[in-house]
Amino acid sequence: MGFMDTLSGATEKARNVSEVNNLKRKILYEEERIVEVFADIGKKYYKNPDEDPAVLKTLCEDIDTRRRRIKKMRFELNSMRGYKICPKCDAEVNEKFQFCGVCGARLPDADDEDFTSLESNDYYTESDSFFNADTIKNY
Repeated sequence: MGFMDTLSGATEKARNVSEVNNLKRKILYEEERIVEVFADIGKKYYKNPDEDPAVLKTLCEDIDTRRRRIKKMRFELNSMRGYKICPKCDAEVNEKFQFCGVCGARLPDADDEDFTSLESNDYYTESDSFFNADTIKNY
């Protein structure tokens, strides 16, 4: 029965690797789309600085929706790997803990009401080099 257990374990690992790669691909797609929407905002404003603010607001809401999706997918990706990222100090903490062992901050949980809230100083709005593969964290 040892061979069947080994085969089953290998199949599970392959499935997990496939799910991880699928999540990474989805995150990359959302990040690329965010860059495109930022460009659309700039083009619309450049062509018509007096554009109806509702048009630009709709595009900004699209960016926020995609940022929330990315946040959830990164959380799921880290959960598959067995850890959470501390929102205060960026430490990797075992997923079974509720508080960071480094700084003591409460760790996020996907079921939290404010889980999908967005920070104003995040990677998407503060970075000068959008989505540089060398600087992306939590992969």
